[in-house]
This record gives sequence, structure tokens and C-alpha cells, in this order.
Amino acid sequence: MSAGAGPALPLFAGVLCAGAAAWGITGCDRASRRARVVLAGGGGPLACGPRRPELLLGAVRRRAVRWREWACLGAGLVVAVLGGSVLPLLAGAAAVPLVRRWLRVRAHERARSERAAEVVALCGAAVGELRAGAQPGQALMAALRRTAAGPGGPGAAETGVLAAAAFGGDVPGALHQAAREPGAEGLAGMAACWRVSVDGGAGLAAGLERLEGALRAERDRQESLRAQLAGARSTVLVLALLPLVGLLIGTGLGAHPLRILLHTPMGWGCLVAGGVLEGLGLLWCRRIVRAVER
Repeated sequence: MSAGAGPALPLFAGVLCAGAAAWGITGCDRASRRARVVLAGGGGPLACGPRRPELLLGAVRRRAVRWREWACLGAGLVVAVLGGSVLPLLAGAAAVPLVRRWLRVRAHERARSERAAEVVALCGAAVGELRAGAQPGQALMAALRRTAAGPGGPGAAETGVLAAAAFGGDVPGALHQAAREPGAEGLAGMAACWRVSVDGGAGLAAGLERLEGALRAERDRQESLRAQLAGARSTVLVLALLPLVGLLIGTGLGAHPLRILLHTPMGWGCLVAGGVLEGLGLLWCRRIVRAVER
């Protein structure tokens, strides 16, 4: 019984560690989405103020990000205890800033996509207000207030556009200024439509409607491309986890791969070579995916 439990215990611990790391990467997204659904209702004792659900949702997101950043350090600690070496712990600590940077890039991409969707919604809301008989300035203010009612509230650029529309300022200039933010490039087209309608007397609603259709088509094309690349990203993730699967199989067979990798010169060389090849492979796959996206 004790002889069979020897290789089984590291195998079970390795599987548990891998599962915890995978949950740290993907599971917190489900928790964040669940919190968004629960807090979106606005009912019950949580909805004691107009901003309370958004604040709680932001706290959930920040806690999930922190958990993901430090999950690799926890995994390194578990492997260090199992292998009797400090090298996995050092590797986990070195991976924390890399994971933090990756999470920031993902957050920026998500914010860019959400901002692009807000620009499309802004064009549609402005068209609806104009069709209802509102003046251009009033229509733009109403559309901005409707689309900027998210958890973050209106930003500095949206505030500038609101001020220009409310007090008769340079609305095209404010729109061009707001279009410098990532994902808000469509506001430059709105500024052009505004300038043409004011200077040339053309219909603003018709121009914004065509702009909305073009931006929506571009967004649908990007979503379709992202869905087509999801399979390639999943394949890259599976290939990146294959060395871990090899370690688990070797541990189950009683080969003691952690002892060889962490306590022998040949194992150190294999670790360095494998880490370099793994990093180069991930960078190469990322470059291919980015080239396809561009």
C-alpha cells in the first residue's frame, strides 16, 4: 500500500496544482460574469444606491485579477515542496510580472472592444434622437448620456464632447479629440458627418446611419475573425501544456522527473532549453495570430 502511494501522491498533487492554475486563469471569468448577472438586477438590499452594483462588480474584477497574478506563485510553491527545490518557487515569482502584463494587455483589448461597441451604439442612439425631431446638439447629448451610463461612467473625452454640445462649442474638434482613445476611432467619422451637415447642409441622420452600418459591419468582421482564431489559440494552449502532461505521466510511472530536473545538471540544462523553446514557440504563435488579425 505504501509503495503504491509513493508515486500516486505526487501525481495527485500535480493534477490538483494544474487544476488550480487553470481555474485561476479561466474560472474567475465565470465568477465575474455571475456577479455581473446578479448585480445587474439592481434589486434587493445590495441596490442601496445607483452606483453600488457597479462598485461591487469592479471589486470582484480587481480581486479576480489579483488571484490570477499570484496563482503562478502558488503553483511554483506547490511544485517546490513536491520537488524539494527552490527553483520552481523562483520561476513562479518571475512569472508574476509576465502574467500581470498579459492580463493588462487583455484588459486593454477588452476595453478597446467595449469602446468600439459604445461608438456604434452612440451613432444608433443619435440617429434615433434625430429621427424623433431633436436638434443635433440635443440628440448628441442624449445619446452620450445613454451610452456612457456604464460602470466607468463618462470619461474625460465624453465629458468634453458633452460640454461642447451643451454650450455650443467645437463639437467636431471634441469628437476628434475623443477619437484618439483606442477603440473610439469611429468618432472621427462622426465628426466628419457633423462638419458636413453644419457646413454643407446635408442630413446628419443619414450620414450617421451610414456610419453606424459601416462600423457595425467592421465590428462583425472582427468578431468573425476572432471566432475563427479561437481554434488556433486553443491549439497553442494545449501544446503549451504538453510538458506538464509529460511530467505527470512520468510521475505516475515512478520515473521521478522532478528529482531529475531539479537536482541534476542534466535536468537543469533540460529545464533551461525547454523553457527557451517553450517561450520561443509561444512568441512565434502569437506573432502568427497577430499577423492574421492585422
